[in-house]
Amino acid sequence: MTKRIIALLTCIMLILLAVTACGKSATKEPNQQPNASSSQSGSAQKQIKVVYIPISTGIPYFNPIIEGFKKASQELGFEFTMTAPDQADPTSQIPYIKAQIQRGVDVIAISPNSSDALISVLKEARDKGIKIITVNDDIKGNEKYREASIIGTNYDELARQMTIKFAEFLKYKGKFAILSSTTDAPFQNNSIKITKEVLQDPKYKDMQLVEIAYGNDEPQKSLTEAEALLQKYPDLAGILSPTSVGIVAAAQAVENAGVQNKVVAYGNGTPNQLKTFIKKGVIPGAMLWDTYRIGYVAGYFAYNLVKGEAKGEEGFKFKVPKYGDVEVGKFGTIYAGPPLVFDKSNVDQYDF
Repeated sequence: MTKRIIALLTCIMLILLAVTACGKSATKEPNQQPNASSSQSGSAQKQIKVVYIPISTGIPYFNPIIEGFKKASQELGFEFTMTAPDQADPTSQIPYIKAQIQRGVDVIAISPNSSDALISVLKEARDKGIKIITVNDDIKGNEKYREASIIGTNYDELARQMTIKFAEFLKYKGKFAILSSTTDAPFQNNSIKITKEVLQDPKYKDMQLVEIAYGNDEPQKSLTEAEALLQKYPDLAGILSPTSVGIVAAAQAVENAGVQNKVVAYGNGTPNQLKTFIKKGVIPGAMLWDTYRIGYVAGYFAYNLVKGEAKGEEGFKFKVPKYGDVEVGKFGTIYAGPPLVFDKSNVDQYDF
């Protein structure tokens, strides 16, 4: 009797185990696809998100930077988006930064319109765990509010070389004006500062800076300002413009006035923007850097920063395809490449 009871209990237990196993198998199978989907969804949510905010929309200069970011995102698999205000005012980027904080992006890469006006909102972003890198320009004096700054080249040296080259074209004498972007633009203000320092050398004693005009990096306003300079100073010898919008406007104003043999326009601009002016002899050339390279290097740094495989500390090196090791310099500054000087002899070699 006892043996029968034991046998019966054993059978019941085996049946229960089988049912339980079947139940687990039955419930697990339908969930495999959702779990796989959930895993993909989780991957999508965990996908590194990088946003780039240039100073404003409608400026061709920034297009290669955006393309560089896109290429890096395709190679590394992070999500990349671009957004920007319509105007380059000191505070115009603030609502765009706030929107990205709400989106929960991992990295905000920004070409700042101001060194001071953005600090509060950048601090807010960092408090939320968002990495901040400045691109093409920096928030000088407020470097602690970003991880690193990826810029085209050594801008101080570029400004010096640009001023020296401009002085050579003017034969070291005459009145000249500067056509800048906004009154608060860090890059342009630093360039102007260095130009003034270079002019302290006695060899430039016969050159006179008569005015600094601001076109807000808006094509029409910049053109209006350039034309006003030509009218205001009939004996003007040159216009120096440390902005890609300004140099195009200066070249156009010089050509419209028919004074290309009298007034030298020189500065920072892209080869594609200035190619026609250079070939026609309206301007002698210009200086810049590889803008595509800025975005590409910034994309690689941003991705590795989030992965914990990069840091904005002086001496740190990271690899970028085609360009090799890129080193972080003082204050977390990263030079994407060397300065670029182009004129009629080599302008066709570049396409940006």
